[in-house]
Amino acid sequence: MTLAGCSDGVLSPHGPIASAERQVLFNSLGIMLAIVIPTILATLGVAFWFRSSNLRARYMPDFEYSGRLEMLVWSIPAMTVLLVGGVAWVGAHDLDPRKPIASAVDPVRVQVVSLDWKWLFIYPDQGIASVNQLTVPVGTPVSFELTSSGVMNSFFVPQLGSQIYTMAGMVTRLQLQADHPGTYRGLSAQYSGNGFADMRFTVDAVPTNGFPQWVTATRRAGPLLDAQAYADLAKPSEAVAPSTYRDVAPDLFNSILSAAMPPHNPSQLTYLASQGAKK
Repeated sequence: MTLAGCSDGVLSPHGPIASAERQVLFNSLGIMLAIVIPTILATLGVAFWFRSSNLRARYMPDFEYSGRLEMLVWSIPAMTVLLVGGVAWVGAHDLDPRKPIASAVDPVRVQVVSLDWKWLFIYPDQGIASVNQLTVPVGTPVSFELTSSGVMNSFFVPQLGSQIYTMAGMVTRLQLQADHPGTYRGLSAQYSGNGFADMRFTVDAVPTNGFPQWVTATRRAGPLLDAQAYADLAKPSEAVAPSTYRDVAPDLFNSILSAAMPPHNPSQLTYLASQGAKK
């Protein structure tokens, strides 16, 4: 009854992934309650039956072992582990973050970079970008590529589902979809320093015809996100207000990714070491 008063969380899904994840939670809860409730009732029943005033209860101070009781005691938790593990196993494969969402429309591609302490969203097909504001069309899958400019973070939109980590020099992938128009909260679920508490963003799910209008309006305003603008943006800052960029430098996401990756060529390592020694 208390949880029924909660909103904007995992129990109030607005997309197919979040709905499926909530079902996994409910299935796991049902399996566990099927064990927990009888156990609680049995505990109360044993305490009531073996009370000191019940003369019909058998007193067996020398009782040591019962194979039947041992089988019962161990089979119940074993069955619980198998059932809950089975639900988690099936759910983990059905809800693989990389697995495309079945849809008649092409997904919208979004490249995500976690910064200190803000989120950068690049729309490579539209050539625009935004900070702490993610706009997506309703009923359309969104295909994310995520990385970090520094420390590890965790991308999470509770009402759309699937928390996933961002790591420097690596790309993680995630598929989400919003089924209803609205504004949903997004956040970092991985502590990353002083500005972590304000590292939040909004997800605006707009009607299908509203997304091209937003793209057009974004292209008409805001600065250019080039290498220098990104360098300024990447500097640590807290409680950053949402903003947009009308244009993005070509292949910026891969440049960010490459900058965080250590060189793999031994000759490069030797060269870098020599340059460091000269300095």
